[in-house]
Amino acid sequence: MLPISSSKDAARLPFSFHPSLPILVFVALSPFGFAPKAIAQAVSEVIITGNPLAKSQNANNVSSLSGIELTQQGQSTLGETLNNLPGVSSTYFGPNASRPIVRGLDGDRIRVLSNSGASLDVSSLSYDHAVPLDVLSTERIEVLRGPAALQYGGSAIGGVVNVIDNRIPRKPMEGVLGKVQLQGASGNQEMSKGALLETGFGPWVLHVDAFDRHSKDVKVPQGLPCNKPGSPALSKRICNSANDAHGGAFGGSLFFDQGYMGLSLQTYKSRYGTVAEDDVTIGMKSERAALEGEWRPRQGLIKNVEWQVSQTRYQHTEYEGGQAGTLFANKGHDGRIQLKHKPWTSGAGTWEGVWGLQTEEGRFSADGAEAFAPFSQTQTKALFVIEEYSLGKASFNVGVRREQISVQSLGNPNPSSNFELGTRKFSPQSYALSSSWQWLPQWRLSANVSRTERAPKDYELFAKGLHIATAAWERGQSGLGLEKAKSMDLTAQWQQDAHQMKLTAFQSRFANFIGLLGTGEEEEVDGETFPVLMYSGVRAKFSGFEASGQWRLRQSAGTLDLTWRADSVRAENLSTGEALPRIAPLRFGSSLVHASGPWNAHLGFDWHAAQNRVPEPIGDANKGATSAFTLWHAHVGYKQKVSGGVLNWFARVDNLSNQWAYSSTSILTSTAPGKAPLPGRSVKLGVLAAF
Repeated sequence: MLPISSSKDAARLPFSFHPSLPILVFVALSPFGFAPKAIAQAVSEVIITGNPLAKSQNANNVSSLSGIELTQQGQSTLGETLNNLPGVSSTYFGPNASRPIVRGLDGDRIRVLSNSGASLDVSSLSYDHAVPLDVLSTERIEVLRGPAALQYGGSAIGGVVNVIDNRIPRKPMEGVLGKVQLQGASGNQEMSKGALLETGFGPWVLHVDAFDRHSKDVKVPQGLPCNKPGSPALSKRICNSANDAHGGAFGGSLFFDQGYMGLSLQTYKSRYGTVAEDDVTIGMKSERAALEGEWRPRQGLIKNVEWQVSQTRYQHTEYEGGQAGTLFANKGHDGRIQLKHKPWTSGAGTWEGVWGLQTEEGRFSADGAEAFAPFSQTQTKALFVIEEYSLGKASFNVGVRREQISVQSLGNPNPSSNFELGTRKFSPQSYALSSSWQWLPQWRLSANVSRTERAPKDYELFAKGLHIATAAWERGQSGLGLEKAKSMDLTAQWQQDAHQMKLTAFQSRFANFIGLLGTGEEEEVDGETFPVLMYSGVRAKFSGFEASGQWRLRQSAGTLDLTWRADSVRAENLSTGEALPRIAPLRFGSSLVHASGPWNAHLGFDWHAAQNRVPEPIGDANKGATSAFTLWHAHVGYKQKVSGGVLNWFARVDNLSNQWAYSSTSILTSTAPGKAPLPGRSVKLGVLAAF
């Protein structure tokens, strides 16, 4: 793997990184009551979840992937891993870069977190920027909507994706446990491996993990043109789609009779092709240090206090033909403290809630020929409250968040740059209400309403330059106001024995939806003409539904289930009457799932309708319409018990019929049509060993 940074690159960063900071805090706190003690009683299991009150009846707004299901469905990107969850699609900038889209909302409206803390990368800035996370080192991924999302800020206006691992152990243990995963795939000649080891002794628990992923260009059903040196002019692979990634972490926790305190140090490195350009690769590096803890007082009104701080240094260099080009970097820190009060009775019901304070600061820089956004500094301070009132078979939640945000443009050291300088300050306020009612033993009904506000990002305010990923000259507007939305959803959930069904209808109306819209102008760069797109506020409406279910067809020595899922989003620019771009069409999927003893298997499909509701084209290539397609998939797994552990063997076939298809939610469909179809048939073989 080529180096992704150099001393020269580091010298260009406008900040320094001090990974020893959490260690110093950890040591400094020890004299103040956090010294190791004998654990008087077993500490109850601590689960990180999107719902801070950890109530199962409020799980209506949480979708998740974990365990062997995550192992089987995991892809090299976060967006593609979650793509089949109801209401979740992917930005798909080829096989190496994608973020989740939730109910048609993407970018900075979706908050991507690492263990409930900020990831502080630049993946929302451009579609070709990957999220520096890998499912090989992940235990669970949650997608959260509703009032609890207000813990995480205005950027969670569309939802929260929380990537959870155990790099900071949250419960004590004795002995040693571990996991080893090996897998390979034919479609991209992938070879991946990951390992995890945890050991506990006395009040201490230590964790170490590492992963490595290597893949070549992705196979597709038909030939594609490729100008990459050493590749055929017409290849049945997506040109420049290879990827190398590796990383790991060390963490540990100290437990005492009223809580714990732990820290972790982690690193992630990758080198991948951007697919939009045949000779451009991105070398990425992210380093993160995190410190967190919990305190459970024996007396008083407070049930527990949880806190966490983290510091992140991220950077990536875009290489053109092997030569280092633009360097993107982001360095920052975030902190959160929240307290949960003990339940107290009011009338016939009970109140329980969480109050919290959050701070975050990030310093962004882009230095090079393709720096279309200035150096900037963003600071956020926020207070949030989430309260739940339980009354018999019903519960009611209220969430409130108040923020103070400062966004400052620092210009660019390049003398030829002409970025606008200045500082904007915002005070977003968001409110959410929800209710849940166990109507009948098998039926639960719930409803959510919210009024949310989001401050515009630095690039939405101050961008000015050519952005290759959008094939356009982008321009910000420093006078943009808060993005405001009013949202509502209704959910009906039914369950009887192994049969279950869930249906949600939703609508969001934006008074000031900040979108990258055409201006009718053009800008010439090096003799080539590009359309000018400007970040502008418009009125918008998003509406749709999500549905899923399971029906037990047979139960004897084994089981046979029919599972299904469906979703649809309709998004409209109310200011112009046009459809908004990159919206998933109606989707429907179904699978037959069989389990018998140590064996399990499924056969299923995902059907995507044609997407013809697209905005008017900007330029000759910006069309965006896609045809309908169906992707078949199959899986078989075997659980083998061995001395000291378990082996989970699995085989999976994706795109069984080798269907040629394009993603309607990918910007490449309009900016580089024909360049990056969805992957063709691929067979994945793997084993997960746990001991």
